[in-house]
Formats: sequence, C-alpha cells, structure tokens
Amino acid sequence: MLNWEEITKSLDEKGFATTEPVLNPDQCNELIAMYSDDRRFRSHIIMERFRFGLGEYKYFSHPLPEIVQHLRSDFYSGLAKIATSWNQRFGQSSSYPEKLEYYLHACHAKGQTKPTPLMLKYQPGGYNCLHQDVYGEMVFPFQCTVLLSPKSAYEGGEFLLVEQRPRAQSRGEAIVCEQGEVIIFPVRDRPVHGNRGYYRTILRHGVSTIRSGERYTLGIIFHDAK
Repeated sequence: MLNWEEITKSLDEKGFATTEPVLNPDQCNELIAMYSDDRRFRSHIIMERFRFGLGEYKYFSHPLPEIVQHLRSDFYSGLAKIATSWNQRFGQSSSYPEKLEYYLHACHAKGQTKPTPLMLKYQPGGYNCLHQDVYGEMVFPFQCTVLLSPKSAYEGGEFLLVEQRPRAQSRGEAIVCEQGEVIIFPVRDRPVHGNRGYYRTILRHGVSTIRSGERYTLGIIFHDAK
C-alpha cells in the first residue's frame, strides 16, 4: 500500500518521489524476459541513431502486459488528484478524471492512440540525455520509472533530474533506487511556491553513464502518443 500523503509531500517539496518496491524480483525478471520478445512491442529505438544517448528502448504494443497495465492504472489514480491540484496552482481550471480509461479516451479523441509504456536497456557506456517525454497535445504531468535490475547487476546509471528555475542556475538530483522501486517525477514542469505565489520551473530527466553491467527499467507514461 503506497503512502500517497508522503508521495504528495515529496513531489511538492522536492519535485520527485520514490516508493517502496511495487514489484518483487520474480516480477521484475518476468518483465526483463519480455524484452527479447518483439511481438510485445510496437517499436524499437536505438538511441544513438537519434543522438538521444547510448542505449535502446522498446514501446509496448496493445494489449499491455497485465502487470504494466495494473501499475499504469493504479499510479494514475493516485496521481490524478495531485495533477489537478498542480493545475490549480498554475491558475488552470482543468481537472483530470479519476480513472485512467477516461483520460485515455480524451487522448484518443485527440488522435493520440499509441501506447507509451516502454522498457529501456543500457549496457556499459550507455546513458540517456536529458529530455522530456511529450508526445502530443494531451500531456499528463507525471510519469514513473520502475527499476527492474538489481543494483548488484550494474554500476553507475543513476536517474538524473534537472530543474531550471527562472533567473537561476539549474539544480540537479542523482537518484538511486533498489529493484522494484519507483521514481515519480514531472514530465516537463512543476509549480514552486515563491514570495509572489507559485511560479513554473522546467524539468528534464535522463540517466548517467553505466560503468558496468546491464540496467533495465520500465517507463510508465500516462498519455498515449500520436
């Protein structure tokens, strides 16, 4: 059972949150084993070709694996309320539906019908440049990364989150998690309270260089893509 009060507090104060393990080692290994089965995926991206970094990732096709669908639905339900409250701090009146299926209906109405959950694989020397995962007009403000590999399987590979505040130098976080744990973070921005109320900061995320071993992660993005 996740502590959503603590998650909300961490997102508000630090711009990210981590959880206890939501997957056990057997579940993590089950997902890692899927990576070699191309029938489960709609596309395969070699990051170096697009100067995204050095590594690769695959987007799942429909139907999503049951465990991925379960995580996507459960985390969306917890994050929708936080997302609505962040909209209010930005001065926006729009709210997010309680259930993922209703939000995806809105995505599909905008032509965003391709599933976005993905798996990423890094080997020695691999890394991911700082970026944002925005795939169309509909953008849910949070996403999640689930670490699938045990920490003993690789060295390096810290999750990076960099925040740019107005008229200030950027601030970075290097976040380390254990197998099965989740990092929750903003897709592109967040509200920060200042002397004159809330202001918007811009965030990008990436992965530091893998020094040895292999690192697999599951990425859960809640808006679908065009």
